[in-house]
Amino acid sequence: MKGTKRWRISEGLVLATLAVAAPLVFASTEAPAGFDNLTNGFTTQTQMDLDRATFDEFETTADGLGPVYNAQSCRECHQNPVSGATSQVTELRAGTTDGFGNFTNPPGGSLINDRAINPAIQERLTTASNTVDNRSSLNVLGDGFVEAIADATFTNIQNAQPSGMKGQIIRVPVSEAPGQTRIGRFGWKNQNSSLLSFAADAYLNEMGITSPLQPTENTSMGNSVAAFDTVPDPEDAATASAPNGPDVEAFTRFMRSTKVPPRDTALAATSDAIAGSNLFVSIGCSNCHTPSITTAPTGTVINGGKFTVPASLGDHIIHPYSDFMLHDVGTGDGIVQNGGASTANKLRTPPLWGLRTRARFMHDLFNTTRFNAIQRHTNEAEPVIQNFINLSTTQQNQILTFLNSL
Repeated sequence: MKGTKRWRISEGLVLATLAVAAPLVFASTEAPAGFDNLTNGFTTQTQMDLDRATFDEFETTADGLGPVYNAQSCRECHQNPVSGATSQVTELRAGTTDGFGNFTNPPGGSLINDRAINPAIQERLTTASNTVDNRSSLNVLGDGFVEAIADATFTNIQNAQPSGMKGQIIRVPVSEAPGQTRIGRFGWKNQNSSLLSFAADAYLNEMGITSPLQPTENTSMGNSVAAFDTVPDPEDAATASAPNGPDVEAFTRFMRSTKVPPRDTALAATSDAIAGSNLFVSIGCSNCHTPSITTAPTGTVINGGKFTVPASLGDHIIHPYSDFMLHDVGTGDGIVQNGGASTANKLRTPPLWGLRTRARFMHDLFNTTRFNAIQRHTNEAEPVIQNFINLSTTQQNQILTFLNSL
């Protein structure tokens, strides 16, 4: 046998080759970028268009919407400027924190749904909840590449971060692979590690539609909604070709097919944006907002053995400006989910790609300028913010110009 043979590999392991002749180098390439509704190659354009139509489709009570829910379609929360991108939509989270810092969910969980198909089951907070915050919806464009990042890559990034600024990594269950876990990377608290898990989770918690991976309806503040639930569960029922539910699998294919958010190339090429990019790194912003990450090699087996990274997603360089880890930068919402008590005031580093499509910033959309959003950082980010404050006004504006190009 001549040449090299590339074996299918498992996540976190090195690439195995048989070097009989000259070693074969698998070069990484830039991930395709664009707000153009075109496939990245994971599926055909025809299939992606069909899956986008499912992503955009408005659900009704006949489809199983609710009984408690936040939105009627994925697109409702992920749309600006195209389906799958970000929006101004927020969701409400709440709970109770005692004098010792222990967090307790309200009945039915920390997500408080804004809508219901009947006013009798509308969820409302009481004064018992003293920890309340909003979380903005997140961009999902390019998330197929994020899913394809090997677990070992996150630990390598963490090891390179300065002491006192090391992100927290948590492992979360992979819904489609019972008993298996993987490093979390999706959601403000890194609740999910696979896009199939994320899709099923969002379908239930945002639209109230059950699926084989999430077959049980939510309650209304702990009270049963069975009297209002007229569609048998799971509502996105399994089929022979879609065992996890045809809608959930369509959502997943769509997200895996999307390109990463593109930069404003004209602005990025200006001298101010280039200077701002260099300053962004030199003052320490890139310690958490990682500029470049390379996805796992094609053929890597991830998600508890349920997904093999294809050539369209593997060996690609992405520029998310995020380490996808949990950090305490003084803006945490106090909510505990998968990661335990230590994560209460930590949030996932928000990827900055696509930042120019936002008018409001931070997890709760409280800030309306990039300058104020930067100044709001404290705790782990305090040394970096002091570096920013000590810059000249010209240099600060160069960083803002760089951010406007993302």
